[in-house]
Amino acid sequence: MNSDSIAANMPASGYSVITINRQYAAKGRTLAAEISRRLGIPYYDKDFVLRTAEESGYDPDLVSEESEELSTSGKILDSILNSTVSYKSSHDEIFKAEKEVILELSKTPCIIVGRCANHVLKEHGIPVLSVFLHGSLDARRKHAEELAENGNMPLDKYIETRDKKRNNFYKKYTGKDINEASNYTISLDTGLINVNVCADIVERLYRDSLKG
Repeated sequence: MNSDSIAANMPASGYSVITINRQYAAKGRTLAAEISRRLGIPYYDKDFVLRTAEESGYDPDLVSEESEELSTSGKILDSILNSTVSYKSSHDEIFKAEKEVILELSKTPCIIVGRCANHVLKEHGIPVLSVFLHGSLDARRKHAEELAENGNMPLDKYIETRDKKRNNFYKKYTGKDINEASNYTISLDTGLINVNVCADIVERLYRDSLKG
């Protein structure tokens, strides 16, 4: 996709896209939904999977499993097999498709959760208000209990595992640590700052940028 054609549809000044990266259970989806409601622009998170599956040709279940998190075993397998001419990493192919979806979505204002979208858009010169959400383990544990996604795994271990997989993914495709504040426009602690207050801050930054 030609980034010049995308940029031509962007506002003359200000942000076009808001991206949200986050630690596990730091309320990224909750914030995205609230900002979407306030600004009247769509947000993309789990529905991103179907678009990526269509673009890549991979099964949606595989895309859902590998589209934002990379396990240690997956990293080892890729490093072993990458020297094989016929080998194509499903992680790489899925991320390639995700990049195309991100660029397509960025033609109009929207909010994108995860998927290294902040990095992809910056690489293509597309204005992006990038947000990172984090919180103490105690604060995130409470929300993780509500999500109840840990199955039989102890909750603290599950949170640690999800964080590690996301960071592995981010490092692989950006060369940076997902927790580095310099990667983002703003970093917010959702354990200390109410989500509605976080939304106030992001909304203000977005609207002020459009005033030129």
